[in-house]
Amino acid sequence: MSEQRRWPGWVYAEGDEPDYRFSLANERTLLAWLRTALALLAAGVALDQIDLAMDEALQVALAAFLVLLGVVCAAASWWRWASAERAIRKRAPLPSPLLGLVLALGTIAIGVVVLVAL
Repeated sequence: MSEQRRWPGWVYAEGDEPDYRFSLANERTLLAWLRTALALLAAGVALDQIDLAMDEALQVALAAFLVLLGVVCAAASWWRWASAERAIRKRAPLPSPLLGLVLALGTIAIGVVVLVAL
């Protein structure tokens, strides 16, 4: 019986098949980051629709930044899933959690700008 090829090949081509619980935990982490990305996208849309007492151009810029942060979060979360899955298969150290830092700094920046603008 031939083994079925899985996508992405660069993730599954190396190492050994891990305990399925590790792969499922990695997938749950991916889904949690994707929920965060959806929340950022929704926050960007909401910020664009709400009438706040701030300059309209600034409000639109903040909304666009939130949407951009959501897109970056979605893309980076998939990359993080793939890198972690590959590391699990190779029994190598997991990649650094840079995504959390990027989102924390972006959220802090938006919060500070909103506080100053109001």
